[in-house]
Amino acid sequence: MKIGIVGAGNIGGAIARGLLQSKAVAPGNLYVTDICPALLQPFSALGVSASTQNADAARASDVVIVAVKPWILPEVLHKLRPVLPPQALVVSVAAGVTLERIRAELPGFPVFRATPNTAIAAGQSMTFIASDGTSAAQEEVVRALFAGLGKVLFIPEHQMAAATALSSCGIAYAMRYISANMRAGVELGLAPDAAKSIMLQTLQGAVSLLAQSGEHPEKEIDKVTTPKGLTIKGINQLDHGGFTSAIINAVKASV
Repeated sequence: MKIGIVGAGNIGGAIARGLLQSKAVAPGNLYVTDICPALLQPFSALGVSASTQNADAARASDVVIVAVKPWILPEVLHKLRPVLPPQALVVSVAAGVTLERIRAELPGFPVFRATPNTAIAAGQSMTFIASDGTSAAQEEVVRALFAGLGKVLFIPEHQMAAATALSSCGIAYAMRYISANMRAGVELGLAPDAAKSIMLQTLQGAVSLLAQSGEHPEKEIDKVTTPKGLTIKGINQLDHGGFTSAIINAVKASV
């Protein structure tokens, strides 16, 4: 299967690297285009077909992933339409552009809208996908591609904004939580690098516990909040400071 990626910026480049690292596609079957030649050079060095002409990727590919800025997506799709193979699957990763708008430029083509987050660069994205005019077999093709870049969830398009607030915006909220803990650790006498290492392992442990047990997070909290213990004092201080409400309001504000 041949994959084309139109746009080799942050997200498009990360997708291309992830597909190569996961061996979901061989370099000779990957086509990457961008108007900036400097972004293409690293891919050329890996044996990927790279070009400044978007049509080169479109006409040669079974799946075309369009990773351009939202405001130029309609124009790019309009120009790609005449050169797309009739069986091509088109995946847009442009934030906020609806399937209806994509379909308006590509009538008759199976179209997908995918929203990864920045953890795609580490192969740990949470990618949401909505589709229109697609079959189960076509959906499985797209799922398999993004599964090499992290976890994948097909959702109705009307849930995309909420899912994005939890995941894409949630990356920033998680980073802020880590940063705050590091600052507290430094104030208590830890070196910054040590505080960071402690927090990374702590969060990885928390995630692993929930994934393994399947429990609600509050049940795991109960296991470490002993009577008159230190953790319950900290939990209560978080609640007094509006921590839970702040998280809920931040997610809602991001929709």
